[in-house]
Amino acid sequence: MSPRSGYTLPVFACAAAIAALRYLRQPQALVSVEVDLLEPSQTVDILIEQVAGLRADAAIAITRSDPGDNLDLTRDTPVWAMVEWGKDEQTEPILLLGGEGIGRHQVDDQPAIYSYAKRLLLHNLERWLEPEEKVRVTLILPEGRSLAQRTSNAAFGVVEGLSLLGTSGISQPLSAPGQLESYREDLKQKGSAFDGLVFCIGENGLDLVKQMGVDSARLVKTANWLGPLLVEAGMQGVKSILLFGYHGKLIKLAGGIFHTHHHVADGRMEILTAYCAKEGLSTPDLQTIFASPTAEDGLKYLRKLDAETGSDWVERVYGAIAETIDQRSQAYIHTHSDRTVRIGTVLFDRSRQVLVKSKNGAALLEQLLLG
Repeated sequence: MSPRSGYTLPVFACAAAIAALRYLRQPQALVSVEVDLLEPSQTVDILIEQVAGLRADAAIAITRSDPGDNLDLTRDTPVWAMVEWGKDEQTEPILLLGGEGIGRHQVDDQPAIYSYAKRLLLHNLERWLEPEEKVRVTLILPEGRSLAQRTSNAAFGVVEGLSLLGTSGISQPLSAPGQLESYREDLKQKGSAFDGLVFCIGENGLDLVKQMGVDSARLVKTANWLGPLLVEAGMQGVKSILLFGYHGKLIKLAGGIFHTHHHVADGRMEILTAYCAKEGLSTPDLQTIFASPTAEDGLKYLRKLDAETGSDWVERVYGAIAETIDQRSQAYIHTHSDRTVRIGTVLFDRSRQVLVKSKNGAALLEQLLLG
């Protein structure tokens, strides 16, 4: 039996907002609402658990997350949306706010509601508004704060809750047994259309590289199946691959680890420490790096050294890591498929800023942006 797909968290937030707005307009019992997913282009019915009026100008609705056959920690978590009529001073027709359990960016304190979620909500709510009407939509994840402690959100500068992140409304069964085969099929289709592809482990990479202007048709989501998909790309005759990802994940490839799930292998701090030693970092500093809780903390320490001493440890260490990722990935493909594929690497940090590009990575990214 094929694994069952579900829907991403923004879809349930959108469904709750639609139900609350419809109730605000006309109190009614709602079992489900239709949501236009935009990505992909289809309309689906999402169950509504509860909907009620709070006062004459406000209503609230509740849905429950269903990510399908996926080991997703948001499974069955309630998703609330409170909709209120907007005030005169409100400039936009729909104002999106993050309530309890919606994460906030440390940099600017804005709610972690990303581009797809915003487009989804605005598109679906606009059709229920009359001209000149305005609404305030507050999204709430009652369990978001506690669930966020089990995610890597903090590594990307998101605190106090979960992100409404995603590039599609469909939640593919990423950790189900059929995942790799479905990813291979996607890779085959894209490999037949393009000589050069971009591999991204997760949604942060996919979202960021699209914002930079790379054609989404070239993007391949790999989850933690980097090794098998690199080999598959070689077998399919792909000429080049840009590995675009968070340094705390892709650093594993520099240590020869090609299945990146932490249950299989970790070694991130060991790998980072080894490359620091190779570049000549002092023993006390190596001990600090090795004892760092996360790769992001190790990067922070190197940046601190650079700021204090005018050194260039970040560039040297991560430059060496990126070049090694290229070399090891190319060798891995050749070993397992007898094919030669040009690999380039771009690593970004928790602020979703590009940290380093290998020589191949810079060249491939430039080609992709030029079209």
